[in-house]
Parts: sequence; structure tokens; C-alpha cells
Amino acid sequence: MTPEVTEALDTINAVNMEFFYWMSIALMLVIHAGFLAYESGASRVKNVLAASMKNLLALAVVIPSFFFVGWFLYNAMPTGVPRLDELAKGALPWSANMGPNLQDAASGVFWGAFALFAATTASIMSGALIERVRVSAFLILATFLGSVVWIIGAAWGWHPAGWMLTEFGLHDVGAAGCVHLIAGAFTLGVLIHLGPRIGRFDADGRAVTIKPHNLPLAMLGLMLIFVGFFGFLMGCLIYTGEGFNTIYGTPTNMSAFVFNTLMALAGGIIGAYIASKGEPFWTISGGLAGVISAGAGLDVYYPGLAFLIAIIGGFLIPYSGRLIERFGIDDAVGAVSVHGVCGAWSLLACGIFAWGYPNVVGPDTTLYGQAVCMVAFIALGFIPGYVLAWVLKKAGILRVPAHAEVMGLDLAEVPSVPYPEGIPSTVGRNGSAAAAPSPTVPAAPER
Repeated sequence: MTPEVTEALDTINAVNMEFFYWMSIALMLVIHAGFLAYESGASRVKNVLAASMKNLLALAVVIPSFFFVGWFLYNAMPTGVPRLDELAKGALPWSANMGPNLQDAASGVFWGAFALFAATTASIMSGALIERVRVSAFLILATFLGSVVWIIGAAWGWHPAGWMLTEFGLHDVGAAGCVHLIAGAFTLGVLIHLGPRIGRFDADGRAVTIKPHNLPLAMLGLMLIFVGFFGFLMGCLIYTGEGFNTIYGTPTNMSAFVFNTLMALAGGIIGAYIASKGEPFWTISGGLAGVISAGAGLDVYYPGLAFLIAIIGGFLIPYSGRLIERFGIDDAVGAVSVHGVCGAWSLLACGIFAWGYPNVVGPDTTLYGQAVCMVAFIALGFIPGYVLAWVLKKAGILRVPAHAEVMGLDLAEVPSVPYPEGIPSTVGRNGSAAAAPSPTVPAAPER
């Protein structure tokens, strides 16, 4: 080919690459619209705006903190020991690569995709903490999870030089471990110190259901998350002029991801529907659980196998949710089950069903390697979440006071009300309007 043709092809490939990740970023923003609707619907009326504001502010704090700190950590920490090679220097916030640069068409869109991964990881925690966490404390937790903890896990498990890949052959193309498992483990550490909502457990320690004020809105939010998840998975691919590679450099294509993502979505819903006996909240959460369960091996599974793995993941979440309740832990949206438990199952399932799959660098994929990396991800998420929440608790800024919780966070933290003209009453079986009775508020739990 002539130099002119070669230059034109290079330009087309660069433009296509930029547009591919541009669309990935746009679709990942839909995830945050979904989280906002999901948490708003799952909250009681008195906490709707506080839940919405948390999601909006999470984007506002995680994106700049990821620019100044997170992207550097990804490039500097793949071996677990900080290093300052050319890639790390290029990710410093004052580098020529970290701004408008006609000679660099890649850094901005790759940074943008990873920044939305970071914000998504922080938002996974958000729903579990609704109705009692201080907004300021949540933003501290979200910043640390999204721009420090998660990205170190990504450096270990996703970077081409990451020790999990080079030493243990980790296979996690859909970020089931380095996003979902870390977020679930971090959330569990926070919930232990945050404590349950007032009235969530009775005097004998039995769980009391606190119903969402708008279950259809919560379900719509999860549907939006499903849409955004396709953008999330786009960001898990490496676009080249010749096609697509996984984050590990192994060849793949979008067809593989489509087959297995859709089959896993369906399988997770079916599994959760069976296990929960048709409970709507768990059933639709099963779709997300299914995609996460198959996420580690989306590039290699036969679609029928992805469907089976997802059914198992969806089936697990109602039971793991009840198990967590038995320890007196109040996970308002089942985030630890959906993201943490299914993230762990995803890594183990890939170790079982993709055992022996070759990597470009490092050893082949094995169950042992996947299990070691799973434990490391759990520790990386849980320990910082537990310690940071303990510090915030000791400082007296983790949780709102009991009287503010009873009054509602919309008035205590925003302050405003979401429905100034009121909302329709629940219609009784006989067709008459029947407003729910005012509950008796028990004393705040000891923390």
C-alpha cells in the first residue's frame, strides 16, 4: 500500500476506536441513571431525594479523583509495588497524554471508560447503605472505593503486567472479580459498622421487611442498568483495526459477548424467580446476578453453559441475602449477594469450566489460580471498607442521628421533599383507597 493509503487506514482505525469507547462511556452513564432510579424506588418516600443525590454526587467526586489519582495507580501498581515507568508517567495528571493531544487518540477514551468503571464500582455500594448513611460519609467511601481500592484490583487483575495474570493466570474478562467482587466485599465491611435501619430487625433479631415505596421504579432502574451493562462490557474489550481482543490480549469478538450476555441475563432471572418464588425485587435483580456470574468467561463459554452458570448465580442470591440477614446486617438492595457472591461464583465457575484456557502471558487458567485471586479480591475490598467505615464511625460521621433517620434523610440531608403534592394511596382489595398505617418506630439500635 502507498503511504497515503496506510495513513488513511490508520486515521479510520483511530476514529473508529475513539467512537467505540465514546459509545461505551455514554452507555455506562445509563447505568448511573439506572442506579438512581433503582435506589429511589427502593427507598421509602422520606428518603427518595437523598438516595438520588448520593448517586449524582458519586459521579461528581469519583471522576475527578480518578483523574488525579486512580489512572496513575492503575498504571503504577500492576505488580503490587509502585513503579514509575513510562506508562505510569504518562498517567500522571500533568502528563501531555492527560489532556487534548492530537498525537494521542487513545488516552482520553481509555481513561473515560475506566473512570466510568470506577464510578460504577462506587455506585454498587450506594444502594446497600440507603436511608441511614450520611451523604458526606458516603462520598468519602465512594471516592476511596472508586479511585483507590478498585483500581488497584484492576491493576492486579486486568493490567497486562498484573501479578494475578502473570503468576496465576487469572481470567476475568467481564470484571466480575475486579469490579463486582471488590465492591461487594467493600460494601460488606461498611455495613458491619453502619448497622441496620431502625425497624429492620425486631426485638428478637428477626428480619422485618421494609418495602420499597415504588417497586416498579426500582425494576425500571434495573432495566436501565441492563442497557448500560452493554456499554460496560464494551469497555472490557480492546478495539484494534483487525478486530477485538479481551483485556488480556486474547482474541474475541462482540458476538461472543452478545451470545453469553443475553443468555446469562435470562438465566439469572429464571434462577432468582425460582429461588424467591416469584418475588419481584429478587427476580429482576437476578438478571444482573446472571450477567455477573457468567462475566469472567464471557469470551469462551458455550451460550448454554453461560445460561446454566447464570441460573445458579440467580438461584443463589435470595439465599445468600437471607444468610446475611441472620448476622443482623441490613443490605437494603442485596448488593453483597448480587455483586459479591455472584462475583466470587463467576471466578470459580471460570476456573472450573475454562480450566486450561491459555493466556498470552502467564500460566493457563486454573481453578486454583481463580480461587487465589478471588480471596485476594475479597481481602482487597473488605479490609479497606471495614477499616475506613470504623474510622468514620469513631469520628461520629458515618451515620445520621436516630431522630434524623426517623424524620427522613430528604429533610435532614437534602433538604427537600420528592412529592410535594403527595402520592396516591394504595388501593385495597375492595377497590377503596387504603393508606398504609403509620408504623411505631422502635428505639435506635446500639452501635
